[in-house]
Parts: sequence; structure tokens; C-alpha cells
Amino acid sequence: MTDAALRAYLDGYAETLAAVADTGRRLTRDELAHRRALGERAAEEGHPLRALVRLHLDATRTSWPCGPGTRSGARARVADDVLAAVAQAVDAFAEGFERAQRVAVRQEEAARREFIDDLLYGRSDLGRLAERAVRFGLVLSHSHAVAVAEGPEAYGDTASATRQVEGALVARFDGRRVLIVTKNGRIVCIAPGDQAEVLTVFAKQAYAAMDGGRVALGRPRGGAGGVVHSYEEALNALELADRLELAGPVVRAADLLVYPVLTRDREAMADLVLSTLGPLRSARGGAGPLLRTLEAYFDANCTAAEAARRLSLSVRALTYRLERIHQLTGSDPADPVHRYALQTAVIGARLLDWPAREI
Repeated sequence: MTDAALRAYLDGYAETLAAVADTGRRLTRDELAHRRALGERAAEEGHPLRALVRLHLDATRTSWPCGPGTRSGARARVADDVLAAVAQAVDAFAEGFERAQRVAVRQEEAARREFIDDLLYGRSDLGRLAERAVRFGLVLSHSHAVAVAEGPEAYGDTASATRQVEGALVARFDGRRVLIVTKNGRIVCIAPGDQAEVLTVFAKQAYAAMDGGRVALGRPRGGAGGVVHSYEEALNALELADRLELAGPVVRAADLLVYPVLTRDREAMADLVLSTLGPLRSARGGAGPLLRTLEAYFDANCTAAEAARRLSLSVRALTYRLERIHQLTGSDPADPVHRYALQTAVIGARLLDWPAREI
């Protein structure tokens, strides 16, 4: 700051102290408003508050209105009045400074939220979006990958879990153009597409901060629209993982590409499920128990002992169920020729929520 700039923030300050020393009055409403306005201006011009408070204290010492010839009792009274006025003046100045900062923060938050909404929904002009992205550390001409973390509760920008994850990522990858945001109660990480380590660390940190939940990783996508495509992939991966009841806290969209292919023709998939597994509905207890048996058997890589353990059954009971499935459907789960159709139908049943829902 130049000397002129320094003096500008002390406008009327020495005169006010002199008037207080003469009369013992407190600062007037206009004087307080003036000091608040100066504080707001200082914040808007980017000056640090600590330096400005020190500026006022230095000016207080320089222009102290109580001379050495004043009697000690009067000096004490004047000192009390002047110090009270200094406290009022500095407090009003700081109030104006903080008010301007709060307004700036709200404006920044609003701009950031608008940018994130446009980025993740692809609603804005891509050229304009790329220009705005630079302000937030993203270069949209490069490829990006998105990870989405979903936990047991909804998370906002100020949630402790969000701050914990962001702090860990910034500490480890400072300067790598990583952006942590929240959307619809989920924590989202946007990272350069060639830095897979960032999303891996994000998944670990998010899972720990949320005390559970699941993280989905989208594939790296290039161009200004790459972020929204990777984000949508991650969301779809979360939905698929939930519908398929996949184990594990992390799912990768690249590992689930077969499932959108299977569900692209819903009518054909429904026909496969009903024609292959429909006869299970005639079993005692309905199709549910036998369908869960097939799920456990396939998830255990067709190992009867492991599938029985997962279902809390004896191997003999499991074998009986598999034989019953063979009798009802005409397909033998242990026969490689039949296995593919059965397993595909089981996956389709999960995706279509059959038999709980009619298809």
C-alpha cells in the first residue's frame, strides 16, 4: 500500500479521537457508518485486516490527544475515553471488512455452484464453460475422470466429511487441478484423466470419511463435455451396483460395461428372464429362494461348498436345490452349455428386480 492509500483508511480518525478527548463522548452513528464503509472498501480492495488494525493502532499512538501537561486524573479519564473510542472505531472497521468478505464469499459460492451445475449437467455453452473452468483450476480441453461417493447420509460443501476429503486431496495433490464438490448429497471428485491415482486416493478417503458407502469411478473422457459423460457413467455405476447388490466399496464403470448392453433391449431381457426362470415360480415358496441359490452359486464361481456356506446351507441341501432348478427349468446350472443362459437370466432378474416386480 502507498502512503496515500494508508491515509485513506484513516480518514477522519485523528479528528474523531481529538473530539472524544475533548468531550468524552462516544462515536456517533455517522462516524461508525463511515468506519464500516472504509472497512468494506479495504476488504473489496484485497487488503489484509491484520495490517489495517495495526495501521489504526499506530495512528492512535501517533495522534494520541492527551498531552504531557494534563493532570494525572484528567489523563486517566481521557485515556479511558480515547481507548473506548479506538475500540469502537476498530470494531466498526472490522465489522465492515467482515461484512464485505461474507458478501464476496456468498458471491463466490453462488458462482461456483452455478458452474458445477452447468458442468455436471452439460447445460452451458461449451466454449463459455471452458473459460469459466479455468477460474476453478480445470482445463476442459484435456481429458477428465469423475468419481462419485455416496454415503449413509447427504453431504453438502460444508459437511465435515466433505472438508476432510478435500483437505486430504489438497494436501497430497496440491496443484494437480483436482476439484472436490458436492451434488445431490454426494461427494464428487473431478481429476485429470491421466492421473488415476487421484481417484483411487479419493475413493479411499471418501469411504473412510463417510464411514462406509460406495464410490464409483467413471472413465476418463476428453473435451469440454468429458466431465459430464464421466460423471453420468459414475452415477450409472452406482445405480447398477445397488441393483446388482455388488460387494465392495468401489465400483468402476469400465468393469460394468456389459450390463448396459444387457439392458439395452429391456423387452428381450424380460423375455429371457421369464422363459428361463419363470418356471421357478411353481416351486414351494416361489421363485425367490431358488433364485437366491443360483445367485450364490454363480457368485461363488459354481463352487457348491462356498455357495452353501454363503447361504448357510449344507452342501447336500444346496445340491438338492440345484437339482430342483434343473427339474423346473430344464437347465442344469452345473452344465457349461446351460450355465451362460442361466447366469445371464439371473443378472437380468437382478436388473429388472424380478420376481418382486412384474416384468
